[in-house]
Amino acid sequence: PALIDEDTPKLAHTEFRWWRLSLLLVIGGLLWIIPMAWLTQIYGWENALAQMGWFFTKAALMTFGGAYAVLPYVYQGAVEHYHWLLPQQMIDGLALGETTPGPLIMVVTFVGFVAGWSQALFGPDALLWAGIVAATVVTYFTFLPGFLLVLAGGPMIESTHGNLKFTAPLTAITAAVVGVILNLALFFAWHTFWPQGGSGVFDCFSALLAALALLALLRYKMGVIKVIALAGLIGLAFKFLQPWFMAIIGG
Repeated sequence: PALIDEDTPKLAHTEFRWWRLSLLLVIGGLLWIIPMAWLTQIYGWENALAQMGWFFTKAALMTFGGAYAVLPYVYQGAVEHYHWLLPQQMIDGLALGETTPGPLIMVVTFVGFVAGWSQALFGPDALLWAGIVAATVVTYFTFLPGFLLVLAGGPMIESTHGNLKFTAPLTAITAAVVGVILNLALFFAWHTFWPQGGSGVFDCFSALLAALALLALLRYKMGVIKVIALAGLIGLAFKFLQPWFMAIIGG
C-alpha cells in the first residue's frame, strides 16, 4: 500500500498559502538576480557565462515535460545558435547521460563543461578552470527554477486536485510533451544514422542495432536495462573489431 494515497490527510507544509508563495518568489528572485547581476557586472552581458545563465534559465522553464522535452531546445541553442560545442559533442553528452545513473537533465553540466573548455573563457592556460566554472553556472541556473517550481507549485497543484478546470489543460500539456519526445527520438535517429549530416553516409550498423533493440523491446518484451547493456556491448565490440574486419576485406 502507498504511504501517501488519496485518503491521506494533507500535511501542514503542503497547504497552499499566498504569503508562502510570495516569500518563495522573493527568495528565488534574489537567488537568480544576484548571481546574474554579478556575472554581468564582472564579465559583461555578452560574455558566454552570462549568456549561459540566461539561456539555461529559459531551458529550465521548459522542463515540465522532463529532460526529453527540453534537450532539443538545448541542442539548438548550445550548438546551432551560440556554437558553444559541436553536434558530435552534444550527441556524446546525450549518450553519456543515457547510459549512466542519474537524471538525463544532468547532461547540461556536461554541456557547460565542454562549452567552457572549448571557448577558453579564461585563456588557453586555464581550460580546466573554465570548464568547471561554466559547468557550475549552467547547473545552478538550470536547477534553481526547478526547485522553485516544486516548492512553490507543489502546494498550488495540491489545492487544484480533482478540479477539472485545472486537470483538463494538463492533459493537453501531456499530449504536447509526448510530441516533443517523439521529436527528440527523430533527432536522435537523424544524427545517429547520418553522423555527418543528411548528405553524409548512412550508418547501416547503427540502423540495424536500433532495429534489433526495438524488436527486443516490442516483440520480446525485454527490459530496457538489458537492451541498453546488450546494445552497448555489441556497439563496443563492433568498434573494436571494425578495423580488423576492414583490414581483412582490404587485404
